[in-house]
Amino acid sequence: MRKLTWFNKMIFMFNIVLAVLTVIGYFLPFLAPKLFPFLSVFSLLLPSLLIINLVFLLYWLILVKRQVWLSLLILLLGFTSINKFYRFSGKNLPEQSNDVTLMSYNVRLFNLFEWIKDDKVSQNIKEFVEVNDPDVLALQEYSKNTKIAFKQYPYSYIVSHGNKIKTGQAIFSKYRIIDKGEIKLPNSNNNVIFADILVEKDTIRIYSIHLQSISIGPDIHENVEEIASRRIIKRISQAFSEQQLQSELIRSHMDDASHRKIICGDMNNSAFSYVYRNVKGDLQDAFVQAGQGFGKTYDFDLFPMRIDYIFVDPTIEVKSFKTMNKFVNSDHFPLFTRLSIQRAVQ
Repeated sequence: MRKLTWFNKMIFMFNIVLAVLTVIGYFLPFLAPKLFPFLSVFSLLLPSLLIINLVFLLYWLILVKRQVWLSLLILLLGFTSINKFYRFSGKNLPEQSNDVTLMSYNVRLFNLFEWIKDDKVSQNIKEFVEVNDPDVLALQEYSKNTKIAFKQYPYSYIVSHGNKIKTGQAIFSKYRIIDKGEIKLPNSNNNVIFADILVEKDTIRIYSIHLQSISIGPDIHENVEEIASRRIIKRISQAFSEQQLQSELIRSHMDDASHRKIICGDMNNSAFSYVYRNVKGDLQDAFVQAGQGFGKTYDFDLFPMRIDYIFVDPTIEVKSFKTMNKFVNSDHFPLFTRLSIQRAVQ
């Protein structure tokens, strides 16, 4: 510190505080939100902390100062966390005739309440699905009110709740659905559905999940005002506590199922959370396996939010993965993956 200017001493002190906060962030997936509600909110900021650590690393590197080792150490300690946030190189293995493609997409009721000022949104989504033509399609915030039909799928399972405005989830499949069901989440409008599809002689269970919303809108000014008033902190803390219970119900249901599993949907939480760790378990995160870039799944300008996921059984190979963030017809972006579902080991 003696060889630093007073300005750089202040910078390094801030660097130390940031390093401590980042290390705390690394432990957040192991801390239950109900026990540490405020810290669970902090998990949303970890991507930003990683970026700032990288800025510090470059800053000290340019100045050729030994303080560079602090940021380097912090980033090395969080290498697996960085992998969940940003992928430097993707994967796109050759296509084969028996590959299975899957799309997961929160369609936001097909723009039923005209959040996007475009009366063609529902038709755009329909055409987008037809062009990409996934073998399995999982839709969250699905609404029957728009009367959109996906006629290319002979099998489907749709669960809707509500009176005038029926909303819920849907799984469409080109493969035969031999079983299906719903996990009802207590005191919530959200839910989880599953469908067992028959791929050749293998049964694969597809879960479509939609966990408790944290109610962060894409409007920057609205969120800054709410953060200033601290209302948003309390709301997110409560939502994360509810998500903990929901994730435990999902985990219990999955543990009771003998089939290989694919879980997709809107988890409304970051990859650095207790909920992510609990739902994912020993499954593969398709983005981590084959994605590229930030993997931003939510239309939010302050920082790239990845809150939608596809998790696949360890015996299933992820051959490619894309976050289609150029297709803006919802507040979420579609996820698309191509999988090799090999015969389960006997």
